[in-house]
Amino acid sequence: MSWFVMALKKYATFSRRARRKEYWMFFLWAALIVLGLAIIDNLVGTYDEATGWGLLSGLFSLAMVVPSISVTARRLHDIGKSGWLQLLFLIPLVGFILWIIWMVTDGDSHTNQYGPSVKGGFGYDTRQAAV
Repeated sequence: MSWFVMALKKYATFSRRARRKEYWMFFLWAALIVLGLAIIDNLVGTYDEATGWGLLSGLFSLAMVVPSISVTARRLHDIGKSGWLQLLFLIPLVGFILWIIWMVTDGDSHTNQYGPSVKGGFGYDTRQAAV
């Protein structure tokens, strides 16, 4: 859960780098929270079958848009790619294949144009913690 909270604290940080663990733990916890909220939506009657969304799960998902884009940009930075390449994810099939390949690729172990390596520490190293 600490990785999720750490990503939320940097919700609008589109610079620097995010390691694989931060990226995947953020999306794992977000998915679990949406699932839990969807169950609550179903129980309290705020689930709309026409749209397939519930009030609580929909609001939470909407709130996670910017942090999701941010952590994905930082994850792409970790492998030496521009965060703008997220736009390729909008291309059906090709985008999904690129997303899988890039998100499971090990980050650069050396300093790249987006900053020093974050591998080996908890999220960001001390030089980036103040940012």
